[in-house]
Amino acid sequence: MVKFIAGRLALAVLIMLGSAILSFSILTLAPGNAAEAILSAERADDPQLAEVESFMERHGLNNSRLIRLSQWLHMLSKGNFGISLRTGEPVAEEFRARFPATFELAASSMALAIIIALPFGVISAVKQNSILDNVIRFVALWGVSMPNFWLGLLLILCFGVILGWFPTYGSGSIVHLILPTITLGTSMTAILMRLQRASMLEVLNENYIRTARAKGLHEVLVIGKHAFKNTLIPVVTIIGMQFAHLLSGVVIVEQVFAWPGIGHFLVDSINARDYPVIQGFVLIIAFFFVLSNLIVDILYAFLDPRIRYGRTQ
Repeated sequence: MVKFIAGRLALAVLIMLGSAILSFSILTLAPGNAAEAILSAERADDPQLAEVESFMERHGLNNSRLIRLSQWLHMLSKGNFGISLRTGEPVAEEFRARFPATFELAASSMALAIIIALPFGVISAVKQNSILDNVIRFVALWGVSMPNFWLGLLLILCFGVILGWFPTYGSGSIVHLILPTITLGTSMTAILMRLQRASMLEVLNENYIRTARAKGLHEVLVIGKHAFKNTLIPVVTIIGMQFAHLLSGVVIVEQVFAWPGIGHFLVDSINARDYPVIQGFVLIIAFFFVLSNLIVDILYAFLDPRIRYGRTQ
């Protein structure tokens, strides 16, 4: 296990390095001038050529791509993401100030998905082809098909504008968290529910489930102890991947609800072509994908004792 974790950590370093080089290359090849975009946003008229050249010289944007890439990688080796071209503040500090709000929204959405999806997925499988199963499957299909931004607008209109039950923007209390959590967690709930149902149906047809029932075990014990645990490997895999995906997917939801997180800040940075912020965001999301996959792989050994990493059968 230790050897496996060490190998995955070494691979994670290579993935982060590749993500850094790729994000830098794509951004520098994209059309547009960061200096013009940022200076135009700060003033009503177009900036003068001298102002643009001064801005580029001050931030090293006149250097060749190879020099800027080497500088970027050198800063990363010291844990430095650079300075935001738009705010003039360190990128790490900008993310550190906004990340708690983003993590709060992603964690609450994931918790909502797990609490709803797992039990209803099990119920849908146990009651296969019943009316309840058809209703759950219909709701799951609706949740997968509904775009986040459209669902968010519908929730704002219904529960915020018409009924006035919840605030429609900003943060500050748990009430502000309800609508964004439902918006972000709906698709995740639907995905998990469908996967849990499919995994449970597969397990229920295994021989050891028939043996457990033949022994006279109570159906609740058969489902809860013998069947449910053996459905968790694919479910845990999706949970790990989707949590990292939620952190990157909050961009749209944060814009809809004016949530003060990384996503809202990132959109403003993209519009201004703030390269260090965009590159930093890509690396942070890559890090969470690598970390979540590592945690999931470690959990495999605890969920299935037959798995032994680093050993040749």
